[in-house]
Amino acid sequence: MKRRTLPAATALVAAAALLLSACGSEDDKSGDNDKITGAESGSPTPKESTSPSGAPAEDKPDGVDVSLPADVNLVFDWDEPKNKNEAAAMADTANFFRAMFRGVDKGTTKDAGVVTYAVDGGLKYANTQINAYIDGGWTVTGTRRHYDVTTRSAANGTSVEVAFCADDTKFYGKEVKSGKVLKTDPSINDFGYFKIIMVKNPTGTDLWRASKVFVETKAAKCQ
Repeated sequence: MKRRTLPAATALVAAAALLLSACGSEDDKSGDNDKITGAESGSPTPKESTSPSGAPAEDKPDGVDVSLPADVNLVFDWDEPKNKNEAAAMADTANFFRAMFRGVDKGTTKDAGVVTYAVDGGLKYANTQINAYIDGGWTVTGTRRHYDVTTRSAANGTSVEVAFCADDTKFYGKEVKSGKVLKTDPSINDFGYFKIIMVKNPTGTDLWRASKVFVETKAAKCQ
């Protein structure tokens, strides 16, 4: 069986069998509303440069380690936007996912990357995902592709919505103890559409954190 990230509510009742599709920690209420709601985030650490693909120039883009094991490959197949804030928010969206799956690999919600790149609802979402894998005795392996990204800024410049598709057809769960890879045949369950609300740290450094996570599961538009 292929294991996926799962919704917060489901994590409480699915100890024996995780959902196969990704789902957010909140209902998707963003719709076409032009207002993007931000949230406060904590103190940042100095930021280093990132590549146009959203990948960190080093394993420690904000002074924290977001590196992943050799068998976990998160591909961010998107181009950097011209808007500086949107480019930074998009890069740190990628770092948010790296940090979350590093937490899965390490078996902890306390990894420095998680608390650097997530706050409020985003932190709740990440912790739910990590804890579900820990409780099941699973980690991840394979390649997860993120693509068709769009960005949208709030008028005040303190929050950015980063929306994109994710393809899990080659991304699997793996039993920690046995090392057995849990596979299923590719299906609509492998595709999700994410909207991440990234908020800028108020101290003025170029660090962005995921404050809300919305996910559409079985996203046919991403196939």
